Amino acid sequence: MKVALIQLAYGDDETVPARTERVVDLVRAQAGHDLVVLPELWAPGGFSYREWAGRAEALDGPTARALAAAAREAGVTLHGGSIVEHGAPSSPDGRGLWNTSLVFSPTGDLVATYRKIHRFGFGEGEPALMDAGDETVVVDVPVAGGGVVPVGLSTCYDLRFPELYRRLLDRGAEVFVVPAAWPARRVEHWTLLGRARAVEDQCVVLQCNTSGTHAGHEMGGHSQVVDASGKVLAAAGLDEDVLSIEIDTRATTRWREDFPVLSDRRLS
Repeated sequence: MKVALIQLAYGDDETVPARTERVVDLVRAQAGHDLVVLPELWAPGGFSYREWAGRAEALDGPTARALAAAAREAGVTLHGGSIVEHGAPSSPDGRGLWNTSLVFSPTGDLVATYRKIHRFGFGEGEPALMDAGDETVVVDVPVAGGGVVPVGLSTCYDLRFPELYRRLLDRGAEVFVVPAAWPARRVEHWTLLGRARAVEDQCVVLQCNTSGTHAGHEMGGHSQVVDASGKVLAAAGLDEDVLSIEIDTRATTRWREDFPVLSDRRLS
């Protein structure tokens, strides 16, 4: 399975249309990969809370249309990071806004969405402005040569909650994807928790973070690919970067067979 993680850098001086055009070009350049991943909320701004309502869009909005075209032109499965989705509230006290990940097929079809379950902000930010998702999502990603790889979806702050990843594991996930807007001051947690999720669930972890500074927040970068044994296979620094790597997904099966810790689980 050949993957590309696009660690995007941006600041407040770049308009959303300009950033979208730049991202589309970056995705097109990844033709030949099976899966391409973008960071969380790269278009509206991961910490640009004041802009979210004005930059919210439906699942068929301009960002989604641009990403669908890019996936189709590159012939890749594209995890488009996430958008601020707006729609009809799902409860009487709902806001009708979600932090929603979008996954497109190589033909440009929207094949999966995931609304972020764990909202960051301790009562402010996401909890004050957005609704929480309540569904775990695993999507089959086709790979060159035939076959599919089951990929579990999560977003940023979700990484701190291991029970979500147990659910994804129990639904058959072999790979976890974590797009993020994780700040620099806690980046050690970002890298540590990614390895922890890989080790405890014996899954590959693809972590795609944001670089640059926006809304007064310096972003942490350090996107990484971790194998099912916890070994870091590829890692970025603080600057914009594209991590491209071929992952031997059969190694996950071999590791689970050689060290069958999951079979000793007693609680569920």
